[in-house]
Amino acid sequence: MPTVDSSLVADLPLFAGLAAAELDAVLTDARSARVAKNAAVFRQGDEAQSFYVLLHGHVRASKTTAGGEQVVVRYVSPGETFGVAMAIGLQRYPATATAVEESVVLAWPAASWPRLVERFPQLATNTLRSVGSRLQETHTRVVEMSTQQVEQRIAHALLRLAKQAGRKVENGVEIAFPISRQDIAQMTGSTLHTVSRLLSSWESRGLIESGRQRIVLRDPHGLVLLSEQVPGDIEPAKKI
Repeated sequence: MPTVDSSLVADLPLFAGLAAAELDAVLTDARSARVAKNAAVFRQGDEAQSFYVLLHGHVRASKTTAGGEQVVVRYVSPGETFGVAMAIGLQRYPATATAVEESVVLAWPAASWPRLVERFPQLATNTLRSVGSRLQETHTRVVEMSTQQVEQRIAHALLRLAKQAGRKVENGVEIAFPISRQDIAQMTGSTLHTVSRLLSSWESRGLIESGRQRIVLRDPHGLVLLSEQVPGDIEPAKKI
């Protein structure tokens, strides 16, 4: 794998607060690599041999439960750190990371982590900040799953994805990576049938526009209103 130009990554969150010479030292052990669409960067249960920063593309983190059910944990956007199992005391990856489009990652051997954070404590601080943000996001999603009906959860999921990786297009805000209705179901604890029914209804109302692995939020404010409705105002889903 080729080395990476430090000027291309100096502004990424993982490297915040590092001087140019320190960044060069951190990058000594790093190599960049391309990951084909739908290829796994690593799989749940694999030994955590590397940690990563995503430079280009998007990566889906998913987990298989003991019952064999697939759960989409989150999507990784360019500039984010992922696969840092050793930073939270894990020897194996707790989830599978799959490129949802052709992606480029920056990878370090896991064995480099203790030495790097000892020499550059700011790396540990930046990583802890990132992990803390993800834990807060997870907490929010747990509360949504426990207290909200499926229509609210799906609206929240689409708004969260648009905030994370939305791009302005002529007819609204497009989620800037391929995402299927099955992915949304696995993010929200719903079923493909329920997601399809709701998205079709929202499309007919002009809230969204969807195609093959493509979603555009045509009326984000309308989705915000849906996400904030009280349970009595929402038509109950037949099955979630």
